[in-house]
Amino acid sequence: MRRHLGLGVGVACLVLALAPVGVGFLWLPYDPVLPGPVRFAPPSLEHPMGTDWFGRDLLARVMVGGRASLAVALLAVALGGAAGTLLGGVAGYAGGFVEEVAMRISDALLAFPAVLAALLLGAVWGPGLPGVATALALFNVPFFARLTRAGFASLKRREFVIAARASGAGPGRLIFRHIVPNLASPLLVQATVSLGAALLAEASLSYLRLGVQPPFPAWGRMLREAQDSVPLSPWPAVFPGAILALTVLGLNLIGDGVRDLLDPTLRQSRRASTDVRSRT
Repeated sequence: MRRHLGLGVGVACLVLALAPVGVGFLWLPYDPVLPGPVRFAPPSLEHPMGTDWFGRDLLARVMVGGRASLAVALLAVALGGAAGTLLGGVAGYAGGFVEEVAMRISDALLAFPAVLAALLLGAVWGPGLPGVATALALFNVPFFARLTRAGFASLKRREFVIAARASGAGPGRLIFRHIVPNLASPLLVQATVSLGAALLAEASLSYLRLGVQPPFPAWGRMLREAQDSVPLSPWPAVFPGAILALTVLGLNLIGDGVRDLLDPTLRQSRRASTDVRSRT
């Protein structure tokens, strides 16, 4: 891991971006909802990130806003990943008609945009986190389903699975002992990539006022509120945008690094290139 520059940079970006959110669970400098006396104050010792139109401390709002954004992204990836893995596993192991039906369900979900799903669920349930989390979870199902289906279809024909079946192993043992452990690496990489995409999608939906409702903060909603006041003070838009960008960048770099570390083909190619350089 120390030799992988991208993974190190990704971890550093993620720690730097999420450190304020972690500290916010233990300590907040100000009430993130209570208005203050000074509007659009620049960054200072009293307000490290400045204040917004209502005089609210931006650091406190970034700390609290990250909780909702991260919670929705984690919940969406967890639910979508679980449902997609189950759907793809059934399709890949059963094959035939079951696989065809499962993949058509996956295609139907993939053709349904997350924003449109959030709008429909918002019309039914009202704007808020449940509709956004459900829409993003449905959006993540096809990606995990396709990955799992391809892995099951390939692994069930491998020699070690055929040998286990010949020795009397049942479907449960074949799946959970021999197939699923070999899918852990690609599913972990997909989860990190999907988490960054879900975080960015949640910010977009909050920007459209479908997520966290005022006066409670979320990174996307903070960008929406700061849109009209950028000529007066750029800080209410700069800091939430920078934190969001660092978080998504860190998750993407971590996903690429984990893929490189866990992929045996890439490991062998790196070892071969290292041996060639050492000989030359």
